Amino acid sequence: MSIRTILVAAGGGAATTGAIDLACQLARRFEAHLEGFHVSPDPQAIFAAVDEGFGNLAAAGLVETMTAETAAKAAQVRALFDDIVGRHGIARRGLPLLAARGPSASWHEETGNASGLVARRGRFFDLLVLGRSDRVAHEPHSDTIEEALMHSGRPVLLAPETPPSGVGYVVAVAWNGSPEGVRALAAALPFLEKANAVSLITAGITADGADAADSLLAIDYLAWHGVSAEHRKVAAGSSRHVGSILFEAARKAGADLLVMGAFGHMPWREQLFGGATRTALATMPLPLLLMH
Repeated sequence: MSIRTILVAAGGGAATTGAIDLACQLARRFEAHLEGFHVSPDPQAIFAAVDEGFGNLAAAGLVETMTAETAAKAAQVRALFDDIVGRHGIARRGLPLLAARGPSASWHEETGNASGLVARRGRFFDLLVLGRSDRVAHEPHSDTIEEALMHSGRPVLLAPETPPSGVGYVVAVAWNGSPEGVRALAAALPFLEKANAVSLITAGITADGADAADSLLAIDYLAWHGVSAEHRKVAAGSSRHVGSILFEAARKAGADLLVMGAFGHMPWREQLFGGATRTALATMPLPLLLMH
């Protein structure tokens, strides 16, 4: 298993710089091709969706103004992407070359609904990198994150607003024996195979039918892939959210990346963004690899 292509969603928000920088680090680490993907809103579609009473306003030039503003923002984000790619010494290449080695990068733009387009295009990449802004960490969820997880079929890496100096050298895997956890474990193998240390963390909960034997089987599974992992079991206190406990355990393990299975719709929102976990996401600059 390998990561040969990476898609970074470059929306232009506060977390865009962190997402692009982290994606460039991974492109170099895996010698992968990185595509910067920017989606601009469609002014025509936006005004068509509002009440007919706004028709005169649109005719007065609002569509043209919005079109110019979105084009300017796209150019600004592309310049940011080009600058960060250049600082990482990554060559620009648009088409795949079978004999080519080393990291490469390209840029792509579309117009429409960002959530759906990122999920759809992301299906044809090995990894999606999305930004997670500290300023919106207390929101219950992100449409783009949810769409990417639910409909791309690919692992999604959430990057903090401030890019870390390195990622994937010490990896913590949240483990509860669930099918989502198994998929996350398999999706993380390219990271785990390159890591210096791996911890399998169980926070006092397991899926139906899962027990300590499943954790040992997971350790053996990783060993067959050349990954040496230790099992860490931490107690789940009644007053603390499991997500917060997992983040704390990952921090104590010295992890620079946490791997988790993402659950469908409302349950995964509560698992990741409910209660004390919101505080952990806002204050802990730790990349998070999710797989539905």
